[in-house]
Amino acid sequence: MKQEKQMNILLFVTTILLTLIGVIMVYSASQIWAEFKFNDRYYYLWRQLIFASIGLLGMYIISKIDYQIYKKNASFIFLVGLGLLIMVLLPGIGIVRGGARSWIGIGTFSIQPSEFMKIACIMLVSKYLSDYYHDMKKIKYVLLLLCVLLLVFGLVMLQPDFGTGMVIVATVIVMLFVSGVDLSYFLYLILAGLGGITLLIISAPYRLQRIFAYLDPWSDPLGAGFQIIQSLYAIAPGGLFGVGFGNSIQKYFYLPEPQTDFIFAIIIEELGFIGGVAILILYTTFLITSLQISYKAKDLFGKFLALGITLTIFIQFFINIGVVIGLLPVTGITLPFLSYGGSSLTVTLLGVGIILNISKYQNDDEV
Repeated sequence: MKQEKQMNILLFVTTILLTLIGVIMVYSASQIWAEFKFNDRYYYLWRQLIFASIGLLGMYIISKIDYQIYKKNASFIFLVGLGLLIMVLLPGIGIVRGGARSWIGIGTFSIQPSEFMKIACIMLVSKYLSDYYHDMKKIKYVLLLLCVLLLVFGLVMLQPDFGTGMVIVATVIVMLFVSGVDLSYFLYLILAGLGGITLLIISAPYRLQRIFAYLDPWSDPLGAGFQIIQSLYAIAPGGLFGVGFGNSIQKYFYLPEPQTDFIFAIIIEELGFIGGVAILILYTTFLITSLQISYKAKDLFGKFLALGITLTIFIQFFINIGVVIGLLPVTGITLPFLSYGGSSLTVTLLGVGIILNISKYQNDDEV
């Protein structure tokens, strides 16, 4: 029988610090844009504070709920997530922003179902892998899971939301790899994945433009290459200690909506290399601590659930930082904890709450 212990304090404190830094930097990055657009320089600050407060409260409450309840209800939670993904595609229900039908809601209150689907999908996959752990070397069990993954990816791409779709796919693929699936299957997965990504890029001209902009941003400095060029212009003057908190130049309408996907560029500009390294240390601490919790979990479901949630956060972090410094094409992925966004921040914190609960049931024999 599992003995409940205290939740992992290091993970809890690291999450709090990242969230607080996010609130502060959202204010610094957004104040000029908020004053111009809403005549209120604190517009994004107040909203991010509300999201952070709800998320942190939810994280604390979730950390008190035995994670086994998600295994019992994984299929139901997944079906609810699937229903929300379908609803968002319906005219009159789904809200279009930035060319994507990714939100549902009323008035200024809206949620992004694809964010909630990340957790729902991880729960279902974790239950499946724990139930059929010894059968995962058989191709039929892998194919069944891949069919579910393809359904989710297809619905997300209909919005379209390529970035979120790739995060979900990458997370599940890594979970499959860890579960001991025959390595020969991954060769076929890689070939199929490369073919699918190529078709998706070719089928949408704006994605193709992003690839060209990634290879040479200055070939279209006022179009597809604009964001990455402005991001690099923000990073360049940061130096060792930055230009000072609140003193960013790029947030003066050079870098579009800097409080979202490119907030790390503003952090480097204002806080410099030292500030950026401090952020990276916090993320590294979060990653290592979460992986340790996953490794020491008492049961397979807990191991896979903690691993899956950790992977979604780390993959988003990796892609976002890669885009900001020009190593990856622009994908529209937010930086967990730091970027402005209600659904993203709230779901991320709820996910951490689940990991914190798993940390209460650790196998001390594991090292």
